[in-house]
Amino acid sequence: MAQITHGVRSVLSSAVVYDLTQRILGAERSRRILVRDYIRPEQSDLVFDIGCGTAEMLRHLPEHVRYIGFDLSQDYIDAARRRFGDRGSFECIDVADYQDTAHDGGADIALAIGLLHHLDDDRAAALMRTAWNKLRPGGRLITIDGTLVPDQSGMARTIILKDRGQNIREPGQYTSLATQVFGSVKTTVRHDMLYVPYTHCILECTR
Repeated sequence: MAQITHGVRSVLSSAVVYDLTQRILGAERSRRILVRDYIRPEQSDLVFDIGCGTAEMLRHLPEHVRYIGFDLSQDYIDAARRRFGDRGSFECIDVADYQDTAHDGGADIALAIGLLHHLDDDRAAALMRTAWNKLRPGGRLITIDGTLVPDQSGMARTIILKDRGQNIREPGQYTSLATQVFGSVKTTVRHDMLYVPYTHCILECTR
């Protein structure tokens, strides 16, 4: 995974510091918009959250969704279990290694929130294939990542390029990764998801 985890950025490996930083930047606002405009979950949906972090997305999902979060950070997973243990299950494994015997039909929704820009092209394409395999026919993968576009502010570009993830892409590059696997991909660029200047690329990929 291509990311910077030393120096000042290393503190984000702590679940507490990570959540505090997210709140300051406006991640709660971003999650509300994502759920309302793009995820659009139903009460009984099965949701796979790939790279779930501390699972704060659960605060914005319907009460009765079936939620499984995956992350490679044990600290993040432990925090998720403490906060939301009664609302889902949380696995400290790669989702590709998850053997799902209880939900043979596949997930209704897969989420990869702020994940693709941490992966090089080969690993990002592998993630797309894994998500496709874990989804039911008609299921959707929703991704969101920082992106570089000509009309963004200089401040937004500077903040995005300081990210731990070292694979920031233009919208067309994110889309190209998805269309290698998914037949239907809708791409949206937004500048209004956080309290600070920032540009996001959102993909809605349908199996």
